[in-house]
Amino acid sequence: MAAAPLPGQTANGNNLPVLGDVARVDLSPALERKVGEQIMNDIRHDRDYLDDAPILEYLNGLGTTLVQAAPGARGETNADYGFFAVRDPMLNAFALPGGFIGVHTALMIAAQNESELAGVMAHEVGHVAQRHIARGIGKEKQDAMIPLAAMLLAALAAKSNPDAAMGVFMGGQGLAIQRQLNFSRDAEREADRVGFQIMNAAGFDVSGLVSFFGKLQAATRMFPDIPPSLLSHPLTTERMADMQARIRETPYKQRQDSLDFHLVRARAKVLQDETVNGQDEARHFLDEWVRAPSRQLQIAGQYGLAFLAYRHGDLATAQTLLDKSRALAKQAPKPGVFALDITANGDGGAIFASLAIDIKLAAAQPKAVQEEGVKLADRARGDYPLSRGLSRQYADGLITTGHLDQATRFLREEAQLYRSDAKVQELLAKAYAAQGKIALQHLALAESYALTGGTMGALDQLALARKAKDASFYDMAVIDARERELQARRRDEVKEQKENGGP
Repeated sequence: MAAAPLPGQTANGNNLPVLGDVARVDLSPALERKVGEQIMNDIRHDRDYLDDAPILEYLNGLGTTLVQAAPGARGETNADYGFFAVRDPMLNAFALPGGFIGVHTALMIAAQNESELAGVMAHEVGHVAQRHIARGIGKEKQDAMIPLAAMLLAALAAKSNPDAAMGVFMGGQGLAIQRQLNFSRDAEREADRVGFQIMNAAGFDVSGLVSFFGKLQAATRMFPDIPPSLLSHPLTTERMADMQARIRETPYKQRQDSLDFHLVRARAKVLQDETVNGQDEARHFLDEWVRAPSRQLQIAGQYGLAFLAYRHGDLATAQTLLDKSRALAKQAPKPGVFALDITANGDGGAIFASLAIDIKLAAAQPKAVQEEGVKLADRARGDYPLSRGLSRQYADGLITTGHLDQATRFLREEAQLYRSDAKVQELLAKAYAAQGKIALQHLALAESYALTGGTMGALDQLALARKAKDASFYDMAVIDARERELQARRRDEVKEQKENGGP
């Protein structure tokens, strides 16, 4: 059955609401994406950005399932969505310009089922699809957007630190940014309705959206000192009532959670707080899961404890607990299937494999065990070809075990296939360094920096590559061409900064 069109659409899903000439002129789709990418370049360098392949792949698999299920979910800008996680103890998720959606680890952990998490993510997709950020900018000029990106980033970083937040929001400019950060009640209701339709089209239990609203309300009461300016998603009784009315009119859909959902929650719990107290709290939390009546929580609890043991260097315990978790998983009923088939059937296979590879490739392991890890990674990337994380683990394993020529061949092929993957370039630099190929090492690092917005760092790496004694004539030609491109990019960046009052 065809999915219902989003608000304002015709049945074919091609016509989205007209947002008005002001929004169209003052925040073009290209500029919206540019600002989002600028913010993401900074977020990826923040210590609280959770650069964890299993979690990132799960969130993007779930997000893509939602987006693909509903006509028009990409909006009039045909948004290329990207989903990511940040370490944060507050229940929240947020949308950035251009289709980037962040999810706090606390929210992932607090979600009792997959439909609750899907509901929050669908709500954020609704904000992007309806271009609420563009509409919020409205009367601002395009040339104000670059400093706005910095202010948005500062405001997002301050959400867990009210004292720091007060500095962000002092003065007229801060108040303007506050108005742009906080969605209006109308926008929130619209995102609720769009998210509701997306969830329904994707086959999730739509009551998950309302049940998580209740958790957000409870969390808000627990943090009464947070400035109202930081409540980016104001909850109202009216919104709750509106969603409950829609639920009553919608046929109930029971959806079994994927095992992946619970496994990534366990990983998030381990990674959320890396202090001694935080790790102890994670251990007690996961122990409770092991004793829970739910088979999926038992599996995830054992897995989380295995991951925790691995992180603390207790490889034997990690392997034992992982084996127990996988044995339990074999007895569990098969879950639903993602539209984006990263993990084949949502049964945790790729996530289990990733930890098993990590354990075998650990530096403390004998060379023979590390070689087993390489073979395991090679099989796993064949079983789960859409998993970029497993491919990178395979490459790292080749480097670790000294198969350097094989590693560079594989990574050069990967770099051609995935030109925007900075991590491939980082691994390529690591392989070249192990081979003593200094010029190529710095060239690969330059590409990595360039892909993550570090233009000056990339130029510095090119300068080092030029000075390397092993730089060939061909290498020098590549350096010259890339240097011209990056110098032109840097001139544009400096020009933008000057035009917008920057240093």
